[in-house]
Amino acid sequence: MLIAHLSDLHVRPKGVLYQGVVDSNGRLVEAVEHLLTFDRRPDLVLFSGDLVDHGQPAEYDALREILARLPIPFLVIPGNHDDRENLRAAFADHSYLPARGPLHYCVDEHPVRIIGLDSTVPGSHHGHLDDAGLEWLDVMLSQDTTKPTLIMLHHPPFVCGIPYMDEYRYFDGDSLRAVVERFNNVDVVLCGHVHRSMSRRWARTVICACPSTATEIDLRLAASAPPASHDGPRACMLHLWTEGEGLISHTSQIGDFAGPSPFA
Repeated sequence: MLIAHLSDLHVRPKGVLYQGVVDSNGRLVEAVEHLLTFDRRPDLVLFSGDLVDHGQPAEYDALREILARLPIPFLVIPGNHDDRENLRAAFADHSYLPARGPLHYCVDEHPVRIIGLDSTVPGSHHGHLDDAGLEWLDVMLSQDTTKPTLIMLHHPPFVCGIPYMDEYRYFDGDSLRAVVERFNNVDVVLCGHVHRSMSRRWARTVICACPSTATEIDLRLAASAPPASHDGPRACMLHLWTEGEGLISHTSQIGDFAGPSPFA
């Protein structure tokens, strides 16, 4: 199974630039077209939050218009820039999304089980799952303790070292870790939020953070570092799961580069 992973799209209403600078809508169009250039088409696409920038219905209208170009099934979760209810309304045709409450779900119709977690806190930018959400996750994982499983949430549940991102990270990572580490069939935890590729060992599995299709947040590690971003490089991820081999993750840069050349 080949799973594509895009994050932090930050779609704006038509004709409006992200942060007044970047054509995030055009960047998403390029990202969708990029997925269709692979020599093997992904079986599924995952979008790990911040689908739009201000949670406005007009932004979700623009997003759905762009995603109509994507001839591949896809799953979404919200990020801190999304509005939970406006997202639910915009994706009312996505039956895996619950009709009320946090947008947690489990899709179990593929060789890899996909669990989506809604780590958003309405009105805030940090991430959190309440006790009910953690209990729900435990129940979902307990239903099958052998099937390869992928968990997706927006906020990485760890300190990434970039001070202006860690100010609104997922703060109570230990509680989430305590649930996940009870199960040895979680192949990977996917997230977004940080607009960069990051990975680390966590809860007896691996976390992969996906770059943004819009901008890259600068890698600034000094405690006094001010927030900064660049218009690229942009990328998505590909997660290839094979029976007997498990899952391997690749980062794929989006854009035009010289080549191909006949060597490897």
